[in-house]
Amino acid sequence: MNKTILITGSTDGIGFATAKSLLKLGHTVLIHGRSTDKLESAKKELSTVAGPEKIQTYKADLSHFSDVTDLASSIKKDHRKLDALINNAGVFIVPETVSDDGLDIRFMVNTIAPYLLTKSLLPLLGDNGRVVNLSSAAQSPINPKELTQPSELSDNAVYAKSKLALTMWSRQMALSLNSQGPIIVAVNPQSFLGSKMVQTAYGVAGSNLQIGADILVKAAVSDEFAKASGLYFDNDIGQFAQPHKDATNVDKTTRLCHVLEEILSQHT
Repeated sequence: MNKTILITGSTDGIGFATAKSLLKLGHTVLIHGRSTDKLESAKKELSTVAGPEKIQTYKADLSHFSDVTDLASSIKKDHRKLDALINNAGVFIVPETVSDDGLDIRFMVNTIAPYLLTKSLLPLLGDNGRVVNLSSAAQSPINPKELTQPSELSDNAVYAKSKLALTMWSRQMALSLNSQGPIIVAVNPQSFLGSKMVQTAYGVAGSNLQIGADILVKAAVSDEFAKASGLYFDNDIGQFAQPHKDATNVDKTTRLCHVLEEILSQHT
C-alpha cells in the first residue's frame, strides 16, 4: 500500500537515504530542506528511482517559527492524509546559535520545531499514522527552562540535551494521546553514521548511512513498530531499549511539555 511520508532534512544524509529507500518501496515522499538548489538537486536524483510524481519538495528553515508553521500549512493544503512524519532534521554546529526569536537555534531545530510540526500535523496523521523522531545515544539531563533562552554550553552538551528533550516529549505526547493519535517513537539510528553532521562534529567518516535509513524505514512502515508508541529504539543494539531515565519520568516529561507549550504560545 502506497504511503505518503514527510521527511525533514532530506536533501542529504540519512534523510536522503531514507527517502530513496521509501521511494524504492513505492511510497510517496515529501522531502524538505532549507535550500531551493539542494531540493531541486535531491528531487532530480531521487527521480531516477521513482517517478517525479512520487516526490514533492518543501522549503523551510526550521530555526524560524514562521517557517515551521508555513511548512505545516503547505502540507495540510496539499494533502488530506499523512501516513508518517520522520523528524530527521537536526543540527550540531551552527554559525550563529541565537535565532531571530531569541532562542538557541540548536534547541529550536532539534527539539522545538519537531514538536510544533508534529502537533500541527496530528490531524493529518490520525490514529493510524506514525511519527519517527531521530534521537541519539547522546542524551543528557535538561532543565526545561534551558529551552527558552540561548545556551553558552558546548555544542556537544546542547546536542545531548536537545536529543533527550526530544525523546522526553516523544514519550509524553504518546502517553497524552492515549492511542487516540499516531504512533510516536524515538529512534537512535546508530551512533557515528557517515553523515555530514558526524563528519563536521567529530572529523570521522562514520559508518554506512544506509544502516540508519533502514531502521527509519522500518519505524515508518513496518509491523515491528505497530505497537511502539512512546517507546525508544536503540539501533546501536538493534532493539527497543530504555532511554535516559528522565524520559520515563512522567513528572519531568510533563514539565518539559508545559515549557514547550509556553514557548509555542509566545511565538506562534
